[in-house]
Amino acid sequence: MKADARRALPAVGALLELEGVRRLLERAPRGLVAEVVRSVVDDARRAGVPAPDDDARWLEAIEARLAQRQLPSLRRVINATGVVLHTNLGRAPLAPAALEAMRTVASGFSNLEYDVAAGARGSRHTHCAALLAELTGAEDALVVNNCAAALVLALNTLSDGREAVISRGELVEIGGSFRVPDIMAKSGATLVEVGTTNRTHADDYRRALSPRTGAIVSVHRSNFAQEGFVASVPVRELVPIAAEGGVPLLHDFGSGLLVDLAPWGLTGEPTARDAVRAGASLVLMSGDKLLGGPQAGVIVGRAALVAALRRNPLARALRVDKLTLAALEATLALSRDPARAVSGIPALALLTAGVGALEERARRLAEALAARGVRGRVVPSEATVGGGAFPTARLPSAALALDVEAPDRADARLRAARVPVIGRIVEGRLLLDLRGVLPETDDELAALVAEALS
Repeated sequence: MKADARRALPAVGALLELEGVRRLLERAPRGLVAEVVRSVVDDARRAGVPAPDDDARWLEAIEARLAQRQLPSLRRVINATGVVLHTNLGRAPLAPAALEAMRTVASGFSNLEYDVAAGARGSRHTHCAALLAELTGAEDALVVNNCAAALVLALNTLSDGREAVISRGELVEIGGSFRVPDIMAKSGATLVEVGTTNRTHADDYRRALSPRTGAIVSVHRSNFAQEGFVASVPVRELVPIAAEGGVPLLHDFGSGLLVDLAPWGLTGEPTARDAVRAGASLVLMSGDKLLGGPQAGVIVGRAALVAALRRNPLARALRVDKLTLAALEATLALSRDPARAVSGIPALALLTAGVGALEERARRLAEALAARGVRGRVVPSEATVGGGAFPTARLPSAALALDVEAPDRADARLRAARVPVIGRIVEGRLLLDLRGVLPETDDELAALVAEALS
């Protein structure tokens, strides 16, 4: 009878006494190391394979498993997908000024809810408000934790138990299968849908107004476009209709664009100042899309309505922390000067980079990889903005097409790198698109690809 290979497996205690394993206790708690050793032995037992006869092989397996267990869940990655504001990859990277502001505020105490001049309790809701009003032309502003929260808070404050009128063509689904009507319903408002999927007219809104109406809602279709036999009512034409009904008009503007990007060929997306100027009572937008800051929901508009939102108990549940406020304020300060914003806010710098500069960076990357034994060639590419903004825009870009026999396997190895590299496979080619890669990480990218594929 063949001997059971599992009988030869060492005991967990014996492996813990190996000199190499004892050294691991210098950088990890004993309980974690013991658990890792036990899991390695258990895997060998389940596999039913002959036990390694070399302590070095056991140590190698234990070290690899321990390193895997110690990896943080939330990690930095390199975005070579060609989608700049990639929601799955954290959307906008923060500006150095925003990072420094966070470090300064986090390193000690702050005046988060303290009025230094008065020597008394203050409100966190005052931070960023004046700067947002300055940049958008609004009377007042409030910051919550994301744009969906901004919509829920606004509707709950102004339309809880009442009706919110919205076009059927604006009942959109956003990332992660979340749907605007589902989010709105959680506010306590009853949705009244008007018009059709493709055509909504001003009279549709007028006919829906009643004593039960609490608000009219307009959602900017930032993540898709309609063409053909379509009609919609712009915000400026909804303003007098809302005034007739004596109800506020809420504009979910979405992108948070503060700087006009038309000089770089990105047109069709209104700026926040444009949205406020159109006349909505409240304008809602995201902080981590085209604004280029941290995740946040920004509400700007009439002072009386913003004050009402601040008084809503939900505002406390949806409030942001000191780090978000610090990063947002620093990003907004950069936005005072469009030229400074485009160069200093990474998301905008990536979106406006010239294709010639991207091609030159791709050539240098190809040369650096060739010196390490990894071949690739520079190819033209087409990138997108991401984050639901400028949905039809296609940005000319440059990518490195890696010369690999099995793109799927190579892609998996890049994702398993110490800093994961996320590319995309197009027509059987593994591409690393430079449009979303921060220039200061080019050398690191070359090293990571070489380690993974050479």
